Amino acid sequence: MTYGGVMGPITNNMSHAQYAIIAIVSCVFMVLGDSNPNVLNWFTGALNLGTIAAFLQYTRSFSQPISMMTQQANSVLNALAGAERIFAIIDEESEVDQGKYTLVNAFEATDSSGKVRLVESFAKTGTWAWKNQNDGSLIKMQGEVVFNNVTFGYKKEKTILHDICIHAKPGMKIALVGSTGSGKTTTINLLSRFYDVESQNGSITFDGIPLNDISKDALRKSLGMVQQNTHLFTGTIRDNIRYGNLDASDAQIYDAAKLANADYFITHLDNGYDTVITGDGSSLSQGQRQLLAIARAAVANPPVLVLDEATSSIDTRTEKLIEQGMDSLMKGRTTFVIAHRLSTVRNADEIIVLEHGHIIERGTHEELLAAKGRYHHLYTGNQITIDE
Repeated sequence: MTYGGVMGPITNNMSHAQYAIIAIVSCVFMVLGDSNPNVLNWFTGALNLGTIAAFLQYTRSFSQPISMMTQQANSVLNALAGAERIFAIIDEESEVDQGKYTLVNAFEATDSSGKVRLVESFAKTGTWAWKNQNDGSLIKMQGEVVFNNVTFGYKKEKTILHDICIHAKPGMKIALVGSTGSGKTTTINLLSRFYDVESQNGSITFDGIPLNDISKDALRKSLGMVQQNTHLFTGTIRDNIRYGNLDASDAQIYDAAKLANADYFITHLDNGYDTVITGDGSSLSQGQRQLLAIARAAVANPPVLVLDEATSSIDTRTEKLIEQGMDSLMKGRTTFVIAHRLSTVRNADEIIVLEHGHIIERGTHEELLAAKGRYHHLYTGNQITIDE
């Protein structure tokens, strides 16, 4: 940017200076030649006003290509700056993933001795299992997640989470609430292995397996996420919902849309499910985009569900309409819900209140209201003192 900003003014000013110098010198020669024809006649010759004007025009034509070359050089410099960033990304080393457990379909079979055991299946069975790539053993996926004294910080000098303990049993709905910056999203980032916890700072297990032993690809396939910021792709609404499960049939897409209560507004569009959306769904409201994201998660049928402010852009009426569908979506799945709108977490099995990375309260909705602590303040909006 420095070179590009300097080269343009320099060439332009040189062109103007050249034009001015030639005009002044040629006029001086012409005046001197007219006043004394014998002086400088060998140099000026037939120099007159027309000749000077033509020559000045030629100087403009001469400097214009140089200015164009300068602009092209500026474009080259910008391209080189961008190329450095691109090559830096290309040369970046891939994430180190030493996970030995992958996610496979399985079914329960009875052997000759009458013992029931898991067998890997190459067809979709609705039952998932963790497969140890070293010995081929299978562990049935149940969705039990345990945070055991987890301490974490993005930088060593600043700790975000302090001694976090969470036990999500299979099928439980865990709600994380608290003010902005309390560590809710960071907790989910650790569960998704966007960041890894060092062994001396606690551990996270999934069905009894250390999270670092599960491959990132398999772990993220087991998680269905509906985030606050929804991203849609250029294509039909049908294809955007199917992105959650590329093998989903049209019937499954329709069922998922009805479950998320998106079917009503989709069918009222000009082309229904074949309506093409562009620009990240700019033609849809934010609430409609989040409904499509919920439908995308529903069609994926994930064993574990993460809802990060999934209803933040949905009005109260729409929220009530999808509440029953969301309950159906979460039924039988271990679910983590991050919410500022506390009306969406009243039926959670356990509500965990975070503040500055510490768990300050936990319990059911009724228990926390009765305690009249931080959750009661957040829910009712009443002011309480710091001591309280």
